[in-house]
Amino acid sequence: MARLSPINLGSPGTISALVAALKRALDPIILQLNDLGDGKAVAVSNAMAAPPASGSTTTYAVGDVIKNSVPAELGAVGAKYIITGWICVAAGTPGVWKECRVLTGS
Repeated sequence: MARLSPINLGSPGTISALVAALKRALDPIILQLNDLGDGKAVAVSNAMAAPPASGSTTTYAVGDVIKNSVPAELGAVGAKYIITGWICVAAGTPGVWKECRVLTGS
């Protein structure tokens, strides 16, 4: 899901128009929050195939997490793992990123 844009309700002239405008504005937010609560990857708006690299113009803070948009099982037999994402361990532009790995048991 893409980032949500700022809410613009316009100038509703009646209470019913205001309620309708609020519903249109809040529906995507409610959907994204519910998907996040259910753990759905579609709700994450910062998934990437790799961590931010030099040339990035975004400043990241320690603890920021980016979800891996293309997870795959990697590694040798007996030590296979999946990179679920990356965590920022030193703030900056682009910051220093470490893999978040999950062992598969394979």
